[in-house]
Amino acid sequence: MPQPLQPHVQTIPSVVEKLQHLIRARSITPDDAGTIALLHKQLQKCDFEVELIESNGVKNLIACKHFGDGPVFAYSGHVDVVPATPEGWVVDPFSAEIVDDIIYGRGAADMKGSVAAMLNATIDFCLSSTKKNGSFYWLITSDEEGEATDGSVLIAEYLKKRGVVLDACLVGEPTSHKLVGDTIKNGRRGAISGRFLINGKAGHVAYPEFAVNAAHIAGELVTQLSHLNWPLDEPGSKTTLQVTGITVPNIVDNLVPAVCEVTFNVRYSHGYKSNDICHKLTALADCFDADIDISWERPCESFYTGKKQSNCFLSLIENVIAEELGQYPALSTAGGTSDGRFFANEYTQVVECGVKNDSIHQVNEHVSIADLLSIEQIYKRILYAYLSE
Repeated sequence: MPQPLQPHVQTIPSVVEKLQHLIRARSITPDDAGTIALLHKQLQKCDFEVELIESNGVKNLIACKHFGDGPVFAYSGHVDVVPATPEGWVVDPFSAEIVDDIIYGRGAADMKGSVAAMLNATIDFCLSSTKKNGSFYWLITSDEEGEATDGSVLIAEYLKKRGVVLDACLVGEPTSHKLVGDTIKNGRRGAISGRFLINGKAGHVAYPEFAVNAAHIAGELVTQLSHLNWPLDEPGSKTTLQVTGITVPNIVDNLVPAVCEVTFNVRYSHGYKSNDICHKLTALADCFDADIDISWERPCESFYTGKKQSNCFLSLIENVIAEELGQYPALSTAGGTSDGRFFANEYTQVVECGVKNDSIHQVNEHVSIADLLSIEQIYKRILYAYLSE
């Protein structure tokens, strides 16, 4: 493995040092590897009240600082990462070494860079003499990259039980394309996976009239799945269905298969909810003169944040980025799912804004020092604009 080059910067910025500490913690889902304790300590120094929720090996942090009457704002993030092995990396994936002013490491972009930048922005804001109002929450989990059954969903339940209603939630997922801040997400498509199990009747291939070929039925079903229309799709948020597997067990060349399984995944527009998808595909299966069972896995609801007439958090972020970059960001609902779905509702505007996402989950995941400083500045502007009197 080649030795990292010396960084070009003369002094390592504090946000880089924080990111390096986070990357060096091997916090592979659901293990937080000490990152929650690190954030706990840093936020307590800023007089946040901190509570921890642990469930099935997952650690969740809920921190709050009340400034007075005013809007209720939350930063949502995760400290867990997907696994990484050293093969193909320019440095060890958990070393956080700097090469040509770029920080390499698992989670650098998704999303420890955002956590480090928001932590610096939080410290700057809380220690400033600026008059502040409202409430500021930190909502951090170590269960975003996994099944997400013990993470932000429990945090959302905690807030609900205590009557906490967020006005705005900033999720630090990597959203940018070519330039930090050029794209933000004001929603996400939903996702759901499923399985069709087609039950036919086995028989000798020479006498198909005495059998029911489950694979043939599956073929017809797949064809119809690929031609489904989605009339409730919203502009810029299209529904897609992909067949991910077709399986016939115990295949031999003289036996008509009695069983065939078709697996699929749907990424659906915010014009739909998961129940709508289930009803549509169940109705399709019912149109076949066949015994077809359907089961569902990992539903993730869609969400969408539109503009508000007053105190619009989405507009605030757009204006902050325009002031910082000289151009307004593009709005997107593309990509995978995020924990934003657990906090989005009719009262809470959820917006995702973070660094570039072109290296996430990949070998040599990275973020440049320049990009890290850019997102830190954007986060500072957001805090000062939203929570200052």
